[in-house]
Amino acid sequence: MPSGVVLVTGGAGFIGCHTARLLLERGYDVMVLDNLYSGSRSNVPEGAELIVGDVADRDILGRAMRSVDQVVHLAAIVSVDEAREDPWGTLKTNVLGTLNVLEQSYRHGVGRVVYASSCAVYGEQVVLPIVEDAPLRPINIYGASKLSGEALVHAYREEKGLSTVALRYFNVYGPGMRGGPYAGVIYKFLTAALRGEPLTIHGDGEQTRDFVYVADVARANLAALESEVGGAFNIGTGASVTINDLARMVLEATGSRSPIIYTDPRPGDIRHSRASIARARRLLGWEPMVSLREGLEKTVEWLRGSAR
Repeated sequence: MPSGVVLVTGGAGFIGCHTARLLLERGYDVMVLDNLYSGSRSNVPEGAELIVGDVADRDILGRAMRSVDQVVHLAAIVSVDEAREDPWGTLKTNVLGTLNVLEQSYRHGVGRVVYASSCAVYGEQVVLPIVEDAPLRPINIYGASKLSGEALVHAYREEKGLSTVALRYFNVYGPGMRGGPYAGVIYKFLTAALRGEPLTIHGDGEQTRDFVYVADVARANLAALESEVGGAFNIGTGASVTINDLARMVLEATGSRSPIIYTDPRPGDIRHSRASIARARRLLGWEPMVSLREGLEKTVEWLRGSAR
């Protein structure tokens, strides 16, 4: 049975709370560090210790690291729009925060660091599915910040011997998704459909995305934590869907008759995205278990329950 203390930065957030819960179920002791900017105390699972603080704060993180054996580093600004509007704050969290996690992990003898990266590091790719060896050329500030974090993660592995691995999440969705102005497309579509409001598509809707269910991402985090391999791994499904088809699936999942309307494309959006997950299957023993249709149904159930 696994043992030891795992620090989950951003553990009060969307992916973080699912990851913390899975780690507890697996038998780990879990410590959560979160500044509660986008996370919530109510997300922290029972049995996990919450430390309220910023991932870029060297004193707070240093004190927390004294009793930590492994780290899952999820704390980040995760919105392309928010990163464009606040590049300084994004780089502070995503780059300096990652540097702080790595340096404190190295100083305190942490055994393993799992870093949450993003498919945004690839930018616009011509060849699909995207393999991990594809050119890394982000086209937005968010992607650049995650690639900078990856560079630090790999540098600490090579130069200082810290055991690290980077997971490049594709489009994560599911229960616990963040609402508000920086919400993802599935949250926006589902909440609009449940209210009978129009589903707004930016551009022609023929852009494609690889949507991966949050519980599958939490399982990937656990698999990476319990592995010794380094490098980067795509965490997606290996399948993509157009935004037009996604909108139709949302209407079906909700039973809604909301209209679909179109508006201008968003700056910094890539056109097509689909992961190759062969490396994760081979080296991490991981693959997704929840289909998009099933995941949408589970998320609709959560949204309806949270509205009561």
